[in-house]
Parts: sequence; C-alpha cells; structure tokens
Amino acid sequence: MQTDDRSFLFLCVANSARSQMAEGLARMIFGDRARVQSAGSEPSTVNPYAIEVLRELGVDLSSHRSKSVETIDPATVTTVVTLCAEEVCPAFLGGARRLHWPIQDPASKEPLPRDEMLQRFRTARDQIRARLEVLRALMDVPEGPSGHEFHASVRVTDLAASARFYAWLLGAQPKEWTHRYVTFVREPLRTNFVLLVADGKELHRDTLYHLGIAVADKAAVVRAYEQARAAGFAVAKAPRTTWRGTPLHELWLEDPDKNLVEVYARLTDEELSERPASLEPTALV
Repeated sequence: MQTDDRSFLFLCVANSARSQMAEGLARMIFGDRARVQSAGSEPSTVNPYAIEVLRELGVDLSSHRSKSVETIDPATVTTVVTLCAEEVCPAFLGGARRLHWPIQDPASKEPLPRDEMLQRFRTARDQIRARLEVLRALMDVPEGPSGHEFHASVRVTDLAASARFYAWLLGAQPKEWTHRYVTFVREPLRTNFVLLVADGKELHRDTLYHLGIAVADKAAVVRAYEQARAAGFAVAKAPRTTWRGTPLHELWLEDPDKNLVEVYARLTDEELSERPASLEPTALV
C-alpha cells in the first residue's frame, strides 16, 4: 500500500468522542504514514472527557473541532471507519473501503460521577487504540507464501462420534482415517480464521473460542437446527438473530467433546433495516 492510499476518515454521530479519539490516536500511532480525518453526521463539540483521557497518553485534542461529514471531500478518503454501535451510522459517499468498529458511546445523557465517566472514556479509548494498532500492523504486510489450503485440528475423546458429527457438519466424507485421526478436505469452504487476545478475561459460551460454518441465509440456519435435532446432535443455543457487534442469524451446536460450533448467516440489507431499538436477540424458532 502506498502512502497516498493511506487516508482514513473516522465517523460517529456527533464527532465529539469516539471519532475524535480515533483521529488523535491514529495520528499518534500512524505518524506520517497516513492522512487522518474525523467527522460526524450531527457535529457538536469535542467532549472534555475525550480530551482528558487522550492527554493521559500524550495526545492533545484541545484544538480539535467537530466537523460535519458533508465537509469531507470523498476524493481525499481511501478508508472510512464508522464507530457507531447502537446509533445509525453516518452515510459517506464515494468508493472508499469501509470498516465498521462498533464502540459503545462513552458519553452519557444522564449525570454520572466523574470517575465513572473517565472509566467509560478510557475503555472506549483503549478499544479504539487496540484496533488502530492492528490496522497499523497491516499497512506493510510483506509478500507471503502462496497457500492453497488452511489446516486446523482439534483434540477429541471419541474419534468415531466426532467423525460422524463433522461429516454431517461439513457435508463430506473423510478423505482418510486411521486409529488416531480423521482428515476432512472440503475445498469449496472459505477460511474464516480468528485470533483472540489472551487478556485473562472470563470467556462466555459464545465468545470467539469456537468453530463456525457459514450458510446461505436465515432459513438455512433454521434448517440446520432442525437437521441437528433430527440427527441427535446437541444444541447449545437455538436459532436467533443477534444485533450487537456483527449482526448474524446464528445457531450454536456442541460437538461430542462439547466444543462450540456456530452455524451462521449474515443479514441482508433489508433484514438489517429491521434492527430493534433494544438490540436484544430475536428468536427464530
């Protein structure tokens, strides 16, 4: 990627907290390797707490001003990053690459103690900073091997039971097996490989420590649920639509060793437009 291609625009609604912190942090992290801007659909003023928690890292936002997204020339932007979580994200015209980082708004409409507000802003700041550090690391990825296969393996206690489950899940018979392992090869499946930071935090049942397989749509998720029940496989969580983070239609199964397996489908634009205000999961069966 050439320097001229590194022009980032960070967007939230008011351009007062998240996008302002992202702009300031990006300038610190990227240095002269990128051009950085921020804006909002309903610009207001830079939040004093954003200024304070960025000052803790040596970043000065005191001269920043909130700007309207309408003042940004699309020709000057190659990547747009939206940081809205529960709000409607600002629209931006142009052919820029789009990234969505749903960060909860640290500002509060209700009065809160100063210490609590600072903690909310520090949490948002640190989440944005970590994402920016990944973005910076990806700017200069050298040429790598021309891979044509990705391999992953899990340990199991009952080889035969697990062979049956994954033959069903993958829709393929094993390529080979011995008394110690079973190998599946399913070339049409694309890889979705997740790296999760080991931060010592408690993990819940539906964290990133799981296996997953994508299907076509909501009906296919429900159909997989019916098929799993008919086959006698364990269902950890019935089909539902989740709205926080990446909206998905999802079903959670357990393999014979109780490893979680997510069967999911991404939402269409029409389905996304029906997002409930509460963002609570919607049952599909």
